[in-house]
Amino acid sequence: MRAVISLVIGLAIIVAVAIGLSAAQSPVDQLQQTAQALFAPLPEVVDNPANPVTPDKVELGRMLWHEPRLSLSGFISCNSCHNLATFGVDNLPTSIGHRWQVGPRNSPTVLNAALHTMQFWDGRAADLEEQAKGPIVNPIEMAIPDHDFAVARIASMPEYVARFAVAFPEAPEVTYVNIAHALAAFQRTLMTPDRFDDFLRGDVTALSEQERAGLQVFINQGCAGCHIGPALGGTMMTRFGVVEAYWEATRAFVTPGTPTIPMDVGRFAVTHDPADLYVFKVPSLRNITRTYPYFHDGLVWGLRDATQVMARVQMGRVIPEEELDALMAFYQALEGEMPAHALVIPVLPASTEETPRPSNR
Repeated sequence: MRAVISLVIGLAIIVAVAIGLSAAQSPVDQLQQTAQALFAPLPEVVDNPANPVTPDKVELGRMLWHEPRLSLSGFISCNSCHNLATFGVDNLPTSIGHRWQVGPRNSPTVLNAALHTMQFWDGRAADLEEQAKGPIVNPIEMAIPDHDFAVARIASMPEYVARFAVAFPEAPEVTYVNIAHALAAFQRTLMTPDRFDDFLRGDVTALSEQERAGLQVFINQGCAGCHIGPALGGTMMTRFGVVEAYWEATRAFVTPGTPTIPMDVGRFAVTHDPADLYVFKVPSLRNITRTYPYFHDGLVWGLRDATQVMARVQMGRVIPEEELDALMAFYQALEGEMPAHALVIPVLPASTEETPRPSNR
């Protein structure tokens, strides 16, 4: 019921915006005004008063992002599953972790994730600072045994000790919280502006006629009821399968040889509230053309297929092919420009005699 209410509220917003439009406006101007009410241009940085973004903190976070010694094996970094060279994902159904374990969910992109009001598919972390604490000590992912071990690894290298002192002058020690805060500060700069942002800022020529048609379909079909805000998603939780069980639609796309994963109950695993059964975070559609395969289980590789699955299980519809063509054009306009600093691989400090050694146990 909670998920249905969220969807209804989103659709009500669309209707309210449409009612407020002036009949004297051109169709393009009306579309732009509607879009400006539903979405917003990406900011350059999404700051957090509890963890202010500073150049020193961002640079430290960039180093830690590529730091494989934050994994027990010394082989896996944050970038392993959220590869910035491939738009913040690994393009796998579900990620490969410690000792080649297969993770239970698809790795979402980290690009523009600072705009999300919750993190992880099940929304169990409130922000990036909280989220960054999880994967390092997750036994399937990076498998560091505990927070102290992670701190010992990083604090054993003098360059890191010096950089933490500069990045966190009020609490200069290497701590697990500061490791997470540096990683989060770096991610808060990973914005990918695109032509849709130019359109939202007033340039109606930023989108082609076909892309504008796709935007109109996106709004008319009710997609913007959930995929709303600057990231076109990431701001609500909803049941995946409002009118039909999602697995009835996605199982046809299972690739032979894909590892079988248990049925995912979504946020219910966090809250144990029956209302949260099969409830997941609505993902961002920014860079959606590059973040395949799709959905929390990564079963659907094609964007056209994924769009039809969503229409089917969320709204009980089949989108006509002509409208689907227009949607694909609009999605292409959401492919943004990577920030230059995100594509520069840092030189990391050398290990010392005190650095805990890698282990594959």
